[in-house]
Amino acid sequence: MHDSQPRTIAPDDLPEVITRYLAAHRAHDTAGALSAFTDDGIVVDDGSTYRGRAAIERWLDRSATEFTYTMRLTNAQQAGPDRYVATHHLEGDFPGGTVDLHYRFTLRDGLVEHLTIEP
Repeated sequence: MHDSQPRTIAPDDLPEVITRYLAAHRAHDTAGALSAFTDDGIVVDDGSTYRGRAAIERWLDRSATEFTYTMRLTNAQQAGPDRYVATHHLEGDFPGGTVDLHYRFTLRDGLVEHLTIEP
């Protein structure tokens, strides 16, 4: 499969479902964040894969309490018709203290089908 280069977009141009997920995630609103995913959604974070709403809900609950941090959106890209990347700068009490993370979203039917979070 041949992909074109991702193109930088304004953060306001991210699809509503992505901005809704990110706002809910920042606010530790598990139900709000979970509502952005398809029933068979997948999250890949820190080497682990979470499949389906129940697993994603457990991941959201754990990630909301594991560390204290701030996150700031620093870049947004469209990588394909239903693929977007939102880059965040995090600072907090996790190992290393600062990191830039790429939230790679694949959408289906207006919801998040797949989210990979990686440096």
